[in-house]
Amino acid sequence: MRVNERIRVPEVRLVGPNGEQVGIVRIEDALRLAQEADLDLVEVAATARPPVCKLMDFGKYKYETAQKARESRRNQTNTVIKEMKLRPKIDPHDYETKKGHVVRFLKAGDKVKITIMFRGREQSRPELGFRLLQRLAEDVTELGFVESSPRQDGRNMIMVLGPHKKKSEARVDVEAEKAERKAAREADEEAERVERAEQVQAHEAERAAGVTKKPKGPADNLDPE
Repeated sequence: MRVNERIRVPEVRLVGPNGEQVGIVRIEDALRLAQEADLDLVEVAATARPPVCKLMDFGKYKYETAQKARESRRNQTNTVIKEMKLRPKIDPHDYETKKGHVVRFLKAGDKVKITIMFRGREQSRPELGFRLLQRLAEDVTELGFVESSPRQDGRNMIMVLGPHKKKSEARVDVEAEKAERKAAREADEEAERVERAEQVQAHEAERAAGVTKKPKGPADNLDPE
């Protein structure tokens, strides 16, 4: 964008700061109006005949444009596909561990490619892998859906799970969850500090009152009679 004295044309079609049409004016008059209004003359349509210029605060305009660009980049959803590999005869503990990873990926807004690896005689029992994939899909149904149904690919069976939430939405939820955990942790720490302070104060009060108990000796257990 050309601004102020960098605009080298004899006349321009001028637009006011609030979008009002001023009309075609000489460049000298446009620059004078900009100076009187303490604004900049900014060329917004260089290919028009004559070029269209607008009165505006160019510094504020550049700042707001940069802010919008940053916000747009922040909200962009970069599609990421995570991968998780399982065996058809996986033991319960390993299954829960693998499922935990899948849950974490879906919560973060990422797709997950699940691969069942068949070896040896397992290749003759594809139904084992199919049932395992169905079970996993049902276990995470609140977080994701089956985007690509189970299909055989050589010695492997593949299924793709997609998250219900977009990555930008998932990021907000993750940040909120982190903030909630941090607040709970700080509250617990503050409660512990208060409790320790109260214990110290109570101990100091006992010492000040002279009621600190001395250890019992043998004579303290004798009957006074």
